[in-house]
Amino acid sequence: MRRPLRHAELVRNDEARSGAKRGASSGALRDTLREAVSGEVDFSTTARALTTMDASNYRRVPLGVVAPRDADDVAAVLDVCRTHGVPVVARGGGTSIAGQATGTGVVLDLTRHLRTIVSVDPEARTAVVQPGVVLDRLREAARPYGLTFGPDPSTHSRCTLGGMIGNNACGAHSVAWGTTADNLTGLDVLTYGGERLRLGRDWRGAPAGLRELVGRNLAALRTGYPAGLPRRISGYALDALLPERGADVARSFCGSEGTLGVVTEATVRLVPLPAAPVLVVLGYADESAAADAAAGLLECAPLTVEGMAADLVRGVEGLPRGGAWLFCEVDGRDAAGALVRAADALDAAVVTDPAGQRALWRIREDAAGTATRMPDGTEAWPGWEDCAVPPARLGAYLRDFRALLAEHGLRGAPYGHFGDGCIHVRIDFDLFTGQGVRDFRRFSEEVADLVVAHGGSLSGEHGDGVARAELLPRMYGAELVGLFGEVKDLWDPAGGLNPGMLVRPGRLDEGLRFAGLPVVGPGREVARCVGVAKCRVEGPSSGPGVMCPSYRATGEERHSTRGRARLLHEMALGEVITEGARSEEVREALDLCLSCKGCRSDCPVGVDMAAYKAEFTAGYYAGRPWRRPRSHWTVGRLPEWLARGRWLVAAGARLPFAARLAGVTPERELPRVAARSFVSRFGRRRTGGDVLLWPDTFTNHLAPEVGEAAGRVLDAAGIEAGLPPGRVCCGLPYVSTGQLDRARKVMRRTLDTMAGALGRPVVVLEPSCAATLRTDLPELLPEDARAAQLAASVRTFAETLEEFAPDWEPPRLDLEAVGQTHCHQHAVLGDAADRRLRARAGLSGDLSGGCCGLAGNFGFEPGHYGVSVACAEDQLLPAVREAAEDAVLLADGYSCRTQLAHLTARRARHLAEVLAEALPGDVIPSR
Repeated sequence: MRRPLRHAELVRNDEARSGAKRGASSGALRDTLREAVSGEVDFSTTARALTTMDASNYRRVPLGVVAPRDADDVAAVLDVCRTHGVPVVARGGGTSIAGQATGTGVVLDLTRHLRTIVSVDPEARTAVVQPGVVLDRLREAARPYGLTFGPDPSTHSRCTLGGMIGNNACGAHSVAWGTTADNLTGLDVLTYGGERLRLGRDWRGAPAGLRELVGRNLAALRTGYPAGLPRRISGYALDALLPERGADVARSFCGSEGTLGVVTEATVRLVPLPAAPVLVVLGYADESAAADAAAGLLECAPLTVEGMAADLVRGVEGLPRGGAWLFCEVDGRDAAGALVRAADALDAAVVTDPAGQRALWRIREDAAGTATRMPDGTEAWPGWEDCAVPPARLGAYLRDFRALLAEHGLRGAPYGHFGDGCIHVRIDFDLFTGQGVRDFRRFSEEVADLVVAHGGSLSGEHGDGVARAELLPRMYGAELVGLFGEVKDLWDPAGGLNPGMLVRPGRLDEGLRFAGLPVVGPGREVARCVGVAKCRVEGPSSGPGVMCPSYRATGEERHSTRGRARLLHEMALGEVITEGARSEEVREALDLCLSCKGCRSDCPVGVDMAAYKAEFTAGYYAGRPWRRPRSHWTVGRLPEWLARGRWLVAAGARLPFAARLAGVTPERELPRVAARSFVSRFGRRRTGGDVLLWPDTFTNHLAPEVGEAAGRVLDAAGIEAGLPPGRVCCGLPYVSTGQLDRARKVMRRTLDTMAGALGRPVVVLEPSCAATLRTDLPELLPEDARAAQLAASVRTFAETLEEFAPDWEPPRLDLEAVGQTHCHQHAVLGDAADRRLRARAGLSGDLSGGCCGLAGNFGFEPGHYGVSVACAEDQLLPAVREAAEDAVLLADGYSCRTQLAHLTARRARHLAEVLAEALPGDVIPSR
């Protein structure tokens, strides 16, 4: 008897159906594609490495990437690939969580060129878009007409309409506005066979044979799909082809995960924006109570019913009492009151302020990342990410699900669309060891049975992909799954579009991206990037954050935090990137990383690319220091040169070719050394007093006026400040240039100098130095207890005033403040104390986010000037231009002040300078 084929063999067979020419060389394919299309064809190591993964647990290595310019380019790519027998996968933002945005053949990058909003028709309430349009761009275009696109997944700031159509994305507002499929009126698609189809109702655009296939299987289609499920995303939506449902081919196509055709244009419905959105946050005793209550709230016609429990929402202020919460948006105060009365909640908060609403919604939107960490820091992963059950069954399902987790010794924090019965969860699977992967498979099989027992769908939003398609027979049975295969063969008889997805899938425990990675070390660290791509946000959606300035300047994936993490991941695996720590691909991608540390705070999973860059750079130049850029020896060792001979540095900086000799870009001048250092101006005070004022290199040698101003303000506040007992340095320039051995030596010397003063509060005026002392110092010297002690002693200028002079009233300025919160302060230190101090001084307005672009040595290095200026133009310079003439220009960082001096005619000042200038003239620092 012939044995059954294993899943992996079925996948190989499906791929083989695209012809015997699969063996054609990638070089010939690349050359043919370059002749056929006008868009970019990139088969480089970097391009392939960047697209091996999406936001899932899976990895597939493509042959190359093509960025088509238009529909004709897409057709040409499909024609060439069909001729060569090579599969094609369409890719948008790469945020798919089930593995369906990866492929082994040619990846179509639809985000680079096919990103036009063709039209918005406010009368018809429709829009025509290309597949690479980011959702937030469509929402911005529709907003002036009081309209929006209803589906809004948490990745709305970077996901594309094409990807949303591929996965039938939903989002928080689906209880009111439905899924993507509910908001489509027509699709233009290209099949792998070369047909151009316009899909719509009444069988419009259906491939030959589809209508007849449905007609032969009406009974199966009418009875095979679970009822009462607003979030049934799994499998093909063949029931949309039933005659009583309008035989809607576009709706049926939606959610097919790129396996039937490539969307080149879509006509979508728009819905009216709520006139007065109000966020009602309801507190319940626990998750079960919140889940049981959710379905009953639907009678109040809320726009959202989102649920989270205390194990996900940790240390968040502004929430009502309770152990779990429902986030319900309604239109108007009357609706809010009615909802609160109907809710029977433990406590409730009604939020009408837009800023307050955004802050609370950000908790929910970041959950896809924050859920990847347990309270003890343990990593959690997707894998059972978004099942859905009938809303009335949600409480019972969650209780059973929690019990199953406990039975398997696993932990996870469920959250999601409680009103639709859809649950997201990241679970602390061990995906690095063989036994852990076997346990992952066993749990997946058992939880699939649990979902089906509750009348649910294996996927309630993100599609099946690799993660769940193998389990579809448990949900639909063999007959309906067999129909899925027949439908795939009608649309794509050659099997060339995204093979292995949905139909004839591989095993859910094969192709995991963790295979081959070390269990500990740098490879494990970069694996924490789960690919949610918050670093790819651009435009107004970015908000007040910093991440990722280089991506925002270039728009290239390799310059995003995710892109760099993917390259480091591939470097650790050694399959695509084979040169290890000598990789030029990784070096080039990290070269434009500004080490702003923005990803440390803005990335939902806390990827720290600045630290990874420092480690990689150290390894790249290990054993061959002569290859380092000259700027590493000059600007990168500036503290050392200034300590050895500041007068020589000052004189050298004035030479006609000083910048060139120092390896600095010709667009920049070298920093000017002050005539007298801060330490000499301030006087060698005793080491007593309330606090120690840290003489960082920038303040001491380049901007002593900042140190003097701080001393004057501290004196006025009654805080006695002294200086450290000797020369100190945080080591920042050495860290940022990857001279880590030197950095550790400098740090140890500083700790020796501070030996008698450890534990004393240390006021650090330069945010980058304060951040280095707080984070890099203990991380680079984990074995030295003194490092953690000094790190805990660090205070910012504003924190010092608040802690040691809480009743002091600063001079009242009553002026607008403009400028930028230093990126390291945003990422590491926080600026709450600064905002309170500015408010007490009458400095109104919020400082901009982003990064100034100079970033220490970065903006001085050759090849960086254009990106440096583009970073400043992103948020900082527009804010300065729009400010009133009498506005106070604030910039606490020396780099920020230097960048502003280079690019504007205005002088920026440290907050200490602004306050000191407003003090009475008789207040002087004591000597």
